[in-house]
Amino acid sequence: MSRAFVNEDQAAAQASQPVERRVSEQPNHVTASGLALLQQRVASLNALRSELAAQGEQADKQRLADTERDLRYFRARVQSAQVVPPATSQDKVQIGSRVRFVDEDDQDHIVQLVGEDQADAARGLINWGSPLGRALLGAGPGDEVLWQRPVGNQMIEVVTIGPVED
Repeated sequence: MSRAFVNEDQAAAQASQPVERRVSEQPNHVTASGLALLQQRVASLNALRSELAAQGEQADKQRLADTERDLRYFRARVQSAQVVPPATSQDKVQIGSRVRFVDEDDQDHIVQLVGEDQADAARGLINWGSPLGRALLGAGPGDEVLWQRPVGNQMIEVVTIGPVED
């Protein structure tokens, strides 16, 4: 057998080490539901790791390495989580607040400020540390704030602030 085939077989048996997920330097402020989501993610990754480990030599080594990397990340996020009290103020935007604002084009937007790992812009869940989140934090109804966007700054006006059922 050619040495090239032996080395190729050994390389296939070894998983390349995945690049570690970068942990943000901003404080890990989360809502109660955001912490629950992080804990659920850790539980599902633990289950997947157990399932892969049970397969022994037949397990997908790369998938196992990726799962272990993700477990390290999400465990660290659970450990560093700082649960914020539920947002109840309708006078000031807080983490957890649902905010209705109008942009310069009179477009109406509704977002909720959440922790970094819970953010999902398509669902209106905005990271409190993002440019939009930072612009809104502390603002009140009627306040105009500057949203510093990569595509150009925009003035937005906070219309209403409401708590969210968590």
